[in-house]
Amino acid sequence: MNPIRLDRARAVTIAATLLMLTLTGCASSSLDASRDLQSQSAGSASLDAAISGSQRNDKARARDVYRHPKETLQFFDLAPTQTVLEIAPGGGWYTDILAPYLHDAGRLYEAQYVSTSVDLAAEESATDAAYRRKLAAAPAVYGNVVVGTLHAGRFMGFDAQNRFDRVLTFRNIHNWIKDGQLDANLRAFYGALKPGGELGVEEHRARPGTSVQQMIDSGYVTEAFVIEHAQAAGFRLVARSEINANAKDTKDYPHGVWSLPPTYRGGDVDRSRYAAIGESDRMTLRFVKP
Repeated sequence: MNPIRLDRARAVTIAATLLMLTLTGCASSSLDASRDLQSQSAGSASLDAAISGSQRNDKARARDVYRHPKETLQFFDLAPTQTVLEIAPGGGWYTDILAPYLHDAGRLYEAQYVSTSVDLAAEESATDAAYRRKLAAAPAVYGNVVVGTLHAGRFMGFDAQNRFDRVLTFRNIHNWIKDGQLDANLRAFYGALKPGGELGVEEHRARPGTSVQQMIDSGYVTEAFVIEHAQAAGFRLVARSEINANAKDTKDYPHGVWSLPPTYRGGDVDRSRYAAIGESDRMTLRFVKP
């Protein structure tokens, strides 16, 4: 065969092969993208179902306008197949959403916070007991939830080391500052996450420059303070969101953040004013364990 014709034949063959590989790669990428889209759609649908489920009462649903559960959990990049640890669930406002969402393909762990202060721990015990009764009363919804405790930076009731895809905490940072346990808790969260796992934080947001004592007294914490202490524990800030911002919140009330709904610590004094403001202005932050 003529060498020139042979070279041309080889060139055509190589070109055809490259084209096939390119088309195959494009098809594979399109298929992967389609699968990702379907997975995201299914996750969104199951989250919608959890938020609208009958396990949530009307009082809880009324707060969705302030707490934005769907947008918040999507910002935390939550998926129904993840192993998730919620810290200090209180009465279970977010547990009511997380438990059914993670029921089939994921796993939910809850760590009730036990204060190092005997007086505060005693105050929390009634809420914690009611929370456990709530879960026990509805095994179809909460039967897969594992409940333990967090005390002095240590988890008890389950193995927490390098186990979780997500650690989530909602409006608890101010309590841990008061208790002197913020840094110990953040280190515990870091140890509990898998490498690449993420910490989601929602907290009442103070004006920049607010002192630590003012944070303790008012319940509002500066973003800079939270970020500084999370980074000191080893975390890296990934993103911040204004999902839970409230520009009406002036943060200058006689009973701090507890003047606002749902607490209304001042009783009927200026209640209509606080109701018009709504719930607090809050930071929403996402950190990663590198």
